[in-house]
Amino acid sequence: MSFIKGLRCRECGRDFPAKALFVCEYCFGSLEVDYDYPAIQARLTRELIQSRPPNIWRYRELLPIDGNPTVGFHTGMTPFFRAERLAHALGVKELYLKDDSVCCPTLSFKDRVVSVALSRARELGFDTVACASTGNLANAVSALSAQAGFKRFIFIPADLEAGKVVGSLIFQPRLVAVEGNYDEVNRLCAEIATRYRWAFVNINIRPYYAEGSKTYGFEVAEQMGWKAPRHIVVPAASGSLLVKIWKGFKELHRLGLIEKPQTRLYAAQAEGCSPIVTAIEEGSDIIKPVKPKTIAKSLAIGNPADGYYAADAIRETGGGGAAVSDSEIVEGIKLLGRTEGVFTETAGGVTVAATRRLIEEKRIPRDEPIVVCITGHGLKTQEAVVDSIGRPIRIKPTLDSFEEQVKDKTGGQ
Repeated sequence: MSFIKGLRCRECGRDFPAKALFVCEYCFGSLEVDYDYPAIQARLTRELIQSRPPNIWRYRELLPIDGNPTVGFHTGMTPFFRAERLAHALGVKELYLKDDSVCCPTLSFKDRVVSVALSRARELGFDTVACASTGNLANAVSALSAQAGFKRFIFIPADLEAGKVVGSLIFQPRLVAVEGNYDEVNRLCAEIATRYRWAFVNINIRPYYAEGSKTYGFEVAEQMGWKAPRHIVVPAASGSLLVKIWKGFKELHRLGLIEKPQTRLYAAQAEGCSPIVTAIEEGSDIIKPVKPKTIAKSLAIGNPADGYYAADAIRETGGGGAAVSDSEIVEGIKLLGRTEGVFTETAGGVTVAATRRLIEEKRIPRDEPIVVCITGHGLKTQEAVVDSIGRPIRIKPTLDSFEEQVKDKTGGQ
């Protein structure tokens, strides 16, 4: 049973059929999925959700497919836990991690959006899928489309981290490295999408793809005991994840599944690519494109598609944002590792460092609950930290060598 009413322009409100469309032909605004909420409310309960398998499709009525899902049965319901050691290090009372660094199958939140996009692409009759990516999306499309039997073309910037290149090639897609930054890759893909009947997950079927990010927010609310968090810090590239987390909280409230959210949203970006945070700090409605220069390549989108909507959601909730340096990003990765045993990629380092900044500047109170979003695994971006974590202590295979090189130098510990 389908609960999709169609697509609706986010600017002028015009309605469109639920096809492979992403831009309003009247005002050129972006399109998003519109649902039959009264029909969903008559059906969906907490008990029904909790009776289903622990994957993203437990929220099936709020996701944009007509029939049964075909991709992503092992994706979602990632760990959510109280991070007491990190909270102590940051000097706050109550802090939680939502850890998508272990999301299946490719260790980032992009597995969520791709599972939804490919399920919808199959319903729309596509046999070939594609994407423009800073890495995590490339991995997810490569893996899930292989599993689902699609032909696939993946476009990435040529300077992408080696871990993310290998993480795509292992699934044998047609991987195309473009000599340019992500925004240039995306422009090329937009041209290709007009010529070939391919489902570009983040271009011509973007309205469906983006809805997958809501499941991150749905899970946070469910794992918190059916309530929205007071503060949530979200890494921002295109801005879509932040926007859809907020949409997810509002949908749960609209359906009577949680009380009205009192959440404040915060965008975490790198100083070398912070158009959303800049707009927030300047009080501007204009997202000024920038040329990215940061080790956080997964967030290196200088002209974010959902930047305006992310800034608007932040203002609506009374939140804010912080942009952090590359050195702060590395320290954030290391801090999370030594306090909570979680190895995050550079985007997670951005989020941890931004959270620290927001707390130190008293923009997030120290005595209110905070959720920090970790969206990808550190094995993907080892280059960022390899020179700052030290080296193994090398010894000979003797007790004397151990005691001389290790035990004596650590004070007997």
